[in-house]
Amino acid sequence: MKRWKVLLLVLGLLLATDGAVDWKFWKQVFGPGPSFGVPDKVLLIPTGAGLDQVVDSLRAHGMITDELVFRRVAERKKYSHRVKPGRYVVRTGTSLNELINKMRSGEQDPVRITFNTIHRLPELAGKVAGYLECDSVAMLRVLLDPAVAQQYGFTQEEFIGMFIPDTYEMWWTETPNDFVARMAREYKSYWNDERKAKAGAVKLDQSEVSVLASIVQAETGVRTDAPTIAGVYLNRLRIGMPLQADPTLKYALGLDTVSRVLNIDKQIESPYNTYLHAGLPPGPINLPEKTYLDAVLNATKHDYLYFCASETLDGHSNFAKTYEQHLVNARRYHRALNERRIYR
Repeated sequence: MKRWKVLLLVLGLLLATDGAVDWKFWKQVFGPGPSFGVPDKVLLIPTGAGLDQVVDSLRAHGMITDELVFRRVAERKKYSHRVKPGRYVVRTGTSLNELINKMRSGEQDPVRITFNTIHRLPELAGKVAGYLECDSVAMLRVLLDPAVAQQYGFTQEEFIGMFIPDTYEMWWTETPNDFVARMAREYKSYWNDERKAKAGAVKLDQSEVSVLASIVQAETGVRTDAPTIAGVYLNRLRIGMPLQADPTLKYALGLDTVSRVLNIDKQIESPYNTYLHAGLPPGPINLPEKTYLDAVLNATKHDYLYFCASETLDGHSNFAKTYEQHLVNARRYHRALNERRIYR
């Protein structure tokens, strides 16, 4: 074989080899990524994490197949020194190039935070911290700081009322202070001019509406009864009659789940004992939902001064204008409890 033919053959082989290598590399970078067998996976990159920690997480989740290729592309894209914390949803088949671009840009995917049926700030701290990067201790430290409550115009007792239960989208990396600031904006958004005017009409300020709404919420799970119950309490407040609300007594005793309040319980000395102290307690006894806030603002106007859980134990209440009729209703309810052997 002539010399020039040998050179052409060798050159062709080299070009073919380089082409195969380049094609393989291109496919690894731009081609479909690993298939997870599920719609997507979530990658959490903590604050302060470096490239090595990112690589470990990606490998553990099966999001990359070749660590060396990933590092090579990350270096070329200068991601190695631009690691941004966050929560990233990685869909099955995402290419390595798309993955790095997403993380390098810091395009987080929000987390949906839902909280309700909360009675105290430590419960709220634990619930919310379960969705975010921060831990419950850091969250609770902020929630219990009197200076933070004062910053937003609340006493420490009233502060829990600023956190209106709902579902919110937030960034996983939000700090406890970020969370509180967001809830303050949501609270301000709820209290529009129309609702402020309604609060004034029933002679309550915003925090007092939250306190009363929390009591109404604790009294009934039947939302259609809530405006009527709110009306009962507003009638009592108007004439200076003690609220005598069992849920406030349970809160003072730390017995939120008991079904029955005993006469001895009514002697506990606490600002939350509305049998001993007239007016509203110093703060909400739970996080009132918008439904119950609105129930207070749109309370039914009537002449009822009393109500009692129905003897059917279906969540509804019986209402009365006189104490005599209330006693009849109460005896029916207590008889139903006794028949079911519910003594506490």
